[in-house]
Amino acid sequence: MALSEFYQIFGQLVFILGISVLALLSITLVLGKLLIKENRLVFPRLLLFTIDIFYGLFKRFSEIVGVDAKIVDQIGIEVRNKLNERIFHKIKPEEKILVLPHCLRHQDCEAKLGESGLVCQDCNRCVIGVLKSKAEEMGYGVYIIPGSTFLKNIVAKNNFKAFIGVACYQDLNLSMMKLSKFHCQGVPLLRDGCINTKVDVKAVLEKLGADIKKGSEKLSDESPCNKNPSKKSI
Repeated sequence: MALSEFYQIFGQLVFILGISVLALLSITLVLGKLLIKENRLVFPRLLLFTIDIFYGLFKRFSEIVGVDAKIVDQIGIEVRNKLNERIFHKIKPEEKILVLPHCLRHQDCEAKLGESGLVCQDCNRCVIGVLKSKAEEMGYGVYIIPGSTFLKNIVAKNNFKAFIGVACYQDLNLSMMKLSKFHCQGVPLLRDGCINTKVDVKAVLEKLGADIKKGSEKLSDESPCNKNPSKKSI
């Protein structure tokens, strides 16, 4: 075979591969939108394969076609939530952990940083105290971390089968990817950033399997901080 023929065949293969990848990304984006807008999960393993293998490329592709790249993380979270939901609820709370981001804490938080994240002082100034109290009451282990790097210590030093994660879309999706051997559930932040972030407290409580008392949902609609530290909302 002449060298020119080899390059011609190689070029054709690369072209076919490129077209196949674009088709895969397009199909995944359509199916992902279907999941988000209509709550219909179709070909979940295909969605996860595309997101896990072509994560960066998929985000760039989404931007090119005029879609917010955050949808890639949103799809990944929703798919894993649905795939793991049934088994997750069968696992005992004592075998689960709740991982919260430190950015939810009150601006005057006095918690100190330890090997596995912040050590909450239970001052009840923010939703962390509310969620931590309820989760621990149910038997969950609770961790408040400044970043996903702390997950390594948590995984290495704790024996658990499932976890609930709260974080911004990108951090949450990537963390769920890394811990895919566990049965995970994720709740994205409503407002992300380094400080003054916000989460739907009711959604987290529902993931925990907690009995939601009337009035607890108010925290998810207002400030991320409890305005009356002396009283708990749950």
